[in-house]
Amino acid sequence: MRNPDDDGTSGDVTDVTATPRAGFGSFFRRHPRAWAIGGGALVFALLGTGAVVAGAAAPEPSPTPVAAASASPTPTATTPPPRPAPAAVPAASRLRTCSVADLAADPRLADFQGQVVNATTGEVLFDRGGQTPSRTASVLKLLTSAAALQVLGPDYRATTTVVKGATPGSVVFVGGGDLTLSRTPSGDESVYPGAAHLDDLAAQVEAAWEADPATAGTPITSLVLDSSYFADPAWEPSWNRKELFDGYMPEITALQVDGDRDSPYDSTSERSEDPVGRAGEAFADELGGGLDIQRGTAPAGAAVLGQVQSAPVSTLIQQALVVSDNTIAEMLARLTAIVSGDGNSFSALNSAIPKALQAYGIDTTGIVIADGSGLSDNNAVPPSYLTQLMRKVNAREGTLGVILDGLPISGEKGSLSYSDRFTGANSDADGAVWAKTGWIDTGYTLAGVVYAQDGTTLTFAVYALGDVSDDAKQAIDTITTGFWRCGDNLSNN
Repeated sequence: MRNPDDDGTSGDVTDVTATPRAGFGSFFRRHPRAWAIGGGALVFALLGTGAVVAGAAAPEPSPTPVAAASASPTPTATTPPPRPAPAAVPAASRLRTCSVADLAADPRLADFQGQVVNATTGEVLFDRGGQTPSRTASVLKLLTSAAALQVLGPDYRATTTVVKGATPGSVVFVGGGDLTLSRTPSGDESVYPGAAHLDDLAAQVEAAWEADPATAGTPITSLVLDSSYFADPAWEPSWNRKELFDGYMPEITALQVDGDRDSPYDSTSERSEDPVGRAGEAFADELGGGLDIQRGTAPAGAAVLGQVQSAPVSTLIQQALVVSDNTIAEMLARLTAIVSGDGNSFSALNSAIPKALQAYGIDTTGIVIADGSGLSDNNAVPPSYLTQLMRKVNAREGTLGVILDGLPISGEKGSLSYSDRFTGANSDADGAVWAKTGWIDTGYTLAGVVYAQDGTTLTFAVYALGDVSDDAKQAIDTITTGFWRCGDNLSNN
């Protein structure tokens, strides 16, 4: 029987094989599709048999051409999608084995922070709190100098001017922010070689006074002192007032002479509490004395009677760095703020200096600027900023080579050549450490470049902060000499 679900494509095979003669034709009449299948198979079998017989009896036949219509289409070549490339395997950092961990643990360093970088590759070799902004002491002068070079440029000079006053016989002495202006005679250098001199300015004023028909033959009787170019206060509130009497810092006024030192020839010399008055008296003496001295401002558009200029910024920076001169650093910081348009007070520095530093492409996040010299505890700069800045200084990018040329050098120049620096075993690094020193009551610092024993150039910054004494300097020198000995083999362990 047929399966009720059968579609007619196959029948009961038992019926076909049981009666092959009588039922063959009737079967295929009843199942035409079976005939087509079965007939085709029979023909194939017969043809196949004939081919075998013919092949055995005849020589090799000529090949029969294949009709074009039966040719298979040529497959279209396809390009497999590229496999994703495996991520590049970062190069393994070399194993460094020269450790200064014991030197970093020296209790003389108190709360220690530091970072050392390979100046060529930028790789951080050593780090202890290097990302934390902290007070810098005089190392801040590196930032002040870099900002001044960016805003003022290396050739800028501060100008002191004298103009005709509003009343007969009056002249106005106008401070232009040159704190190095000297009362020493021309040719007799003060603590600031190349400074402008009051006697030169007075000679110009007297010549112009006599050349003017309106004033010729009449005496100069009064002198007005104009120090308005810098705003008050003249003393940064966080500074210890003893710095004035110990001879390290003057009040910051736009009109003063010799950094307001009692002795214009000595770097450390007591300062007065009235730098503008001291400058006025010195200039009045140059004009012959006996003048009525007053405070005020110059009339708008007043005729200029004389002017003198400071040494260029490039020279001032080197003078500020080599012996850590606070006066010049504050002068440069204030002029930078004024020229950049940020203001003429201490408060303007926190916007002006970081803004100027942004031009060097180093992140200034976290930097706080309270002054230009580093005397304030309120300044904050991470050691990592200094190591990056010093890479650019060492490479002399732009005009930053001015800073490199002004750095103290261990055992040879400036504040790193004093008798208590890089002595004993640390003298091995003499001539190899070019760095800015720093000292305040709450910390000692050092930052710059080390030309290491193995030929590697390193940039570094180290801070010893907190309860420190004078021997922190020797501990700083010792770990810095350790950097010199290790070079590129310096380990962070």
